[in-house]
Amino acid sequence: MKPDWTPLRHALQEYRRSGLNLPVWWRDDDVTAPSSPLDQLHRLAESLDFPVHLAVIPGVAQETLAELTATSDHMVPLVHGWLHQNNTPAGAKKAEFGLYTKDGADNLTLALTQMRRLFGELFLPVFVPPWNRIDPVYADCLGAAGYRGLSTFTARSAPMAAPGLVQINTHIDPVDWHGTRSLKDPDLLISQTVDVLLARRTGAADPAEPLGYLTHHLIHTAELWDFSHSFLQEMLDGGAAVQPITPLLETGT
Repeated sequence: MKPDWTPLRHALQEYRRSGLNLPVWWRDDDVTAPSSPLDQLHRLAESLDFPVHLAVIPGVAQETLAELTATSDHMVPLVHGWLHQNNTPAGAKKAEFGLYTKDGADNLTLALTQMRRLFGELFLPVFVPPWNRIDPVYADCLGAAGYRGLSTFTARSAPMAAPGLVQINTHIDPVDWHGTRSLKDPDLLISQTVDVLLARRTGAADPAEPLGYLTHHLIHTAELWDFSHSFLQEMLDGGAAVQPITPLLETGT
C-alpha cells in the first residue's frame, strides 16, 4: 500500500505556521551485535544525515558492536535494560524492570558499568527499559546509579522522570506487533503522527519533548525499511529538525 502523505504534510505546515520548533529523534531497540540489518540501519541514518540512537542490551552486547559504533557519528548507543529478560508473572505484560527488586536495582548499575567498559565515553547514560515498562521506584535508582535520562513510549507527563533524570520518549512505532509484525497500516501511522502533532500544537502534550521514532532493525521487512525512510524524510522536509540528545541531558529539558 502506498502511503498518502498529504495529511502529514498539511499537519507539518500548520505546525510551522504556529511558530513552534519540531525537534525529532530516532531510537532503535534490541541491539547486541553487528549484522546485515544493522548495516542497513546505518546506511539509512547516513543517507538522511539523521543519527540513530541504539538501545544496546548490555549483558549480551558484543565487543564488535563497540568497535563498529566507534567508527560512525550516526550511531549513538543507549542502555537497554540488562539482559532483556521478562521478570513478570505469567499472564502479566512483559517487563524486565516491572516490579521493583533489589536485584533489579543492582542490575541498573551492572548495565551502566558494562556499557562504560564496552563504549567508553561514546554512549549516553539514557536508560531504555525493555518493553518500555519500568516501575517508577526505579527512577530514583537510575539517577543514583549515574543515568541522566529515561526513554519509554508515548508522550511524557513531565520533562523530568526524577531529579537529574530527563524523560525523552518515543511516540511513533511502525511495527504491527499484534498482527503481521511487519508494517502497520501506513495511513494509520500517518494519522497517529498527525494526532501527536496536534496535541503538541494545542498544548495537550509537551512540544519541547523531541518527537521520537522507534524502530527494531532486526525484524524489519522491506515495507518497514521503505516506510521508515519515507517517514523520516517527510518529517525533515516538513520542517522538523534532528535533536541531539546530549544537550538535553546537560540542560535537563
